[in-house]
Amino acid sequence: MTRPAPERVLLQGPVGNIEVVIEVPAVATFRGIALVAHPHPLFGGSLDNKVAQSAARAFVELGFIAVRPNFRGVGATQGEHDHGDGEADDLIAVLQQMQTRFGAQSPIAAGAQSPIAAGTPLPVVLAGYSFGAYVQMRVAQRVPPQRLVLIAPATGLVAAGRKYDAPNVPADTLVIHGDLDETVPLANVLAWAAPQELPVVVLPGCDHFFHRKLHVIRAVIARTWPS
Repeated sequence: MTRPAPERVLLQGPVGNIEVVIEVPAVATFRGIALVAHPHPLFGGSLDNKVAQSAARAFVELGFIAVRPNFRGVGATQGEHDHGDGEADDLIAVLQQMQTRFGAQSPIAAGAQSPIAAGTPLPVVLAGYSFGAYVQMRVAQRVPPQRLVLIAPATGLVAAGRKYDAPNVPADTLVIHGDLDETVPLANVLAWAAPQELPVVVLPGCDHFFHRKLHVIRAVIARTWPS
């Protein structure tokens, strides 16, 4: 079975269009939807970021539909940067529309706490890189995923004086971080993970951008995923 070419579409979000790239695996039955969030939009982050692309590729190879949205103000996505609040709303809107397109749906239950609580939706993986990981932590509090994957997650005081109060995450969350990360120091992530007794996969010789280590990210995701 030949895998379809990636599809770039515009979806309707809370404040306008959201630009999204959808990659569908060459399988008869989808394993789920992997929603992948890119790094900080004010520092060049977009859905075309190499780390986000590599994570999406790993999920496609595992049989997931990989969905990469652009955050507000990036590419054809409308709106302005909202420090994670509006971005979380947008990701949930994208996820709901992907469930409508690919999942087994029934009408949304009136008053349901989750916008995709009703029906039989596909399993969801929430994955994010840097600022995108921080946003996905917030999404996970509203739409509990099958699993959460955080790559170099923004936690604590980071470069440029930005501070992220990262929430607790599920115990099976996969956290990947480089030991040479100067943007989000490894010490920040370990201090956040320690009270949760949350393991962290540390990649030696990796900075925040995982130069020449993208294949390692894909390999870690593949090796740690249940068969």
